Amino acid sequence: MSPVNPVNPVTTTAPERRGLSDFYENPSIPVASGTARSVRQARMLAAALGPATTGGPKTVLDVGCGDGTAAATAAPFLAGHRIVGVDWSQDALRRARARLPYPVRGELTDGGLPFASAVADAVLFSEVIEHLVDPDAALDEIRRVLRPGGHLMLSTPNLAAWYNRALLLAGVQPVFSEVSLRAIHGRPGKEVVGHLRLYTARALREFVAASGFEVVGLRGAPFHGVPRPLRPLDRLACAVPSAASILLLHARRT
Repeated sequence: MSPVNPVNPVTTTAPERRGLSDFYENPSIPVASGTARSVRQARMLAAALGPATTGGPKTVLDVGCGDGTAAATAAPFLAGHRIVGVDWSQDALRRARARLPYPVRGELTDGGLPFASAVADAVLFSEVIEHLVDPDAALDEIRRVLRPGGHLMLSTPNLAAWYNRALLLAGVQPVFSEVSLRAIHGRPGKEVVGHLRLYTARALREFVAASGFEVVGLRGAPFHGVPRPLRPLDRLACAVPSAASILLLHARRT
């Protein structure tokens, strides 16, 4: 997914900011992730919110909505609830308008989300945190717009995915990690997507809890980029979230 301004404007110089901004505005940079992850996350959120027919419609912010694919996948599970897509990339928002009724531009630093405090019932934060220079400020801003008890549904690649453990033992750069914005070096894969940070299950739990959230649960999801012969193993690994390809974390604002 596309990040909501991945650059920290305080610590990053102007030339670096323009370069990273241009990277994320490039239409060739992927801004959507796999359907399996989106569906699992949508089901988790639907279970947390309950049906709109009984609990009333809720406001869900898809922060870092990218081209709107994930929100469009989630919409059938969230019937009756209002989904608002938020992104920093103008290119991503142009594409999201074909899928989302409410795409808006916003940033994740210094009160940059264009919403009042405590207005959202839930935030989808899918494949964004790994792109951020300042994830602490991002979770502070998400916490600000969530009402007390509101839900955070966060997904991110797992540094300790089952195949990454084997790759590291062999001295190979793990999947999802990137050492350059120009090309892939030292690891499997072909696409450069701008990952700056990676988390294990334990690190993600501790980080989110330290940011003022109560971690409710953690599940695993498969990665669409796993070679086809290995996909059955990848699905099996989801039973052990700490070894799964993708981490799906559900937390509530305290």
